[in-house]
Amino acid sequence: MAASAQSMCEFIDASPSPFHVCATAAQRLRDAGFTELSETEAWPDNGKFFTVRAGSLVTWNTEGADAAAPFRVVGGHTDSPNLRVKQHPDRVVAGWQVVALQPYGGAWLNSWLDRDLGISGRLSVRDGNRIEHRLVRIDDPILRVPQLAIHLSEDRKGVSPDPQRHVNAVWGLGERPGSFLRFVAARAGVEQRDVLGFDLMTHDLTPSAITGAESEFVSAPRLDNQATCYAGLEAFLAADAGTYVPVLALFDHEEVGSTSDHGAQSELLPTVLERIVLAAGGSREDFLRRAAGSMVASGDMAHATHPNYPDRHEPGHLIEVNAGPVLKVQPNLRYATDGRTAAAFALACEQAGVPLQRYEHRADLPCGSTIGPMTSARTGIPTVDVGAPQLAMHSAREFMGAKDVAAYSAALQRFLSPA
Repeated sequence: MAASAQSMCEFIDASPSPFHVCATAAQRLRDAGFTELSETEAWPDNGKFFTVRAGSLVTWNTEGADAAAPFRVVGGHTDSPNLRVKQHPDRVVAGWQVVALQPYGGAWLNSWLDRDLGISGRLSVRDGNRIEHRLVRIDDPILRVPQLAIHLSEDRKGVSPDPQRHVNAVWGLGERPGSFLRFVAARAGVEQRDVLGFDLMTHDLTPSAITGAESEFVSAPRLDNQATCYAGLEAFLAADAGTYVPVLALFDHEEVGSTSDHGAQSELLPTVLERIVLAAGGSREDFLRRAAGSMVASGDMAHATHPNYPDRHEPGHLIEVNAGPVLKVQPNLRYATDGRTAAAFALACEQAGVPLQRYEHRADLPCGSTIGPMTSARTGIPTVDVGAPQLAMHSAREFMGAKDVAAYSAALQRFLSPA
C-alpha cells in the first residue's frame, strides 16, 4: 500500500495513545506477514519480525539480507503532548465534578481548551495472581476543559492557563465526587478494584481531515509524531533487505526526554540490533562491525515557515509545505545531522525523486531536539535528523501538507534500501 494522506489520517484516528500506535502498527505488520517476538524468548535467525515493549515497537526484516549486512534504521516516536489523568483524579469544585489532569510534554495548553475530549491509554488489571495490560479507548465526549470568559480576564486578552489549576476537566455535576476510574474501568469491562495501575490520557475527538480549497492540507491531532510513525511504517514495509537490514524503531516518551526503559535513551534499540546478529549465529564482534557500517534516520516533524510569524524563522532557511522532506541541522547538536549523514539522506531523496529542504533554527531562539542525538550517542551509529514540515506543532490539532506524506515516506524508503 503506497503512503497517502488519507491512509495516514486513518492511522492517526486509530491511534489515540502510544499504546494504540503500537497496536495499529503491529496489526499492519501482521497483515504483511511479520511475526511478533517476545523479548523473554529465544529469537529465530532469519525472517520478518517485530517486538513491542509498552508504548515502543521495533521491527526488522532479514529475509534476503547479506549475512554481514549493516543496518539502516528509521526512528520516530509514538507519544504526543496531551493532558494526562492524575493518580487521584476526582474533585468537586463549586458543584462541578472535575477530573484532575496535568500536561504531558510541551503541550500548547490553550489549544486544549473548549474541546470535546475522550480518554485512551492502558489499564493494568489483576487477573487472578497475574497482571494483564488492557488498552482502553472512550471516544464519547466525556471531558471538557472550559476556557475563562473574556469578560473575566483582567485585560480582556485572555489568560495563560496554569498547568496545576486551569487544565482540569469538567465531567459531571454534584456535591460528592464521582469515581472517574470506576467509570473508565466499567467501560473497559473490568472492576475498579482490579485496576492496579493505569496510564490514561485525553485525546481530541475531532477526526483527522483532508482540508484546503484543493485538498492540499491535512488537519489532524498528533501529527508530531504519528506522521513519521505512519510514513516510516509504510517505508519499512516497502523496503527491500539486501545490502542493508531495514529496521523501524518507534519509541515512547520522546516528548519528556526519552529516559525510560523503552525510550530512545534506553537499551531497547542496541539490544534488539545485537540480538538480531546473535540469533543468526554471529558474535558481539560481528555486531560491532555491522553497527559501525550502519546509519539511523531520526524522523520527527519540522517547522514550516509560519505565514503570520515569518520573523520567527531563520531568513535563509524558509520551509514550505508540499515541497518535500526536511533535513534538520543544528551545529550545537540539538539535531544529530552532520555532513556524512546529510549526504546520505540527500542521496535518498534524489533516488526517490523528491525535493529536499534544509532547515536551521534561528540562532537567537532555543531549539527543540529529537531522538537523534541520544540514539546516535547510545548506539554509536551515525544519525541524520529529518522530518516533514508542519504548522501548529504541539497544538491539540496540527497542520501539514497532504503531498508531503507520500514524499516523506518515499525518501525514508530509499534511505532504508538505497538504489
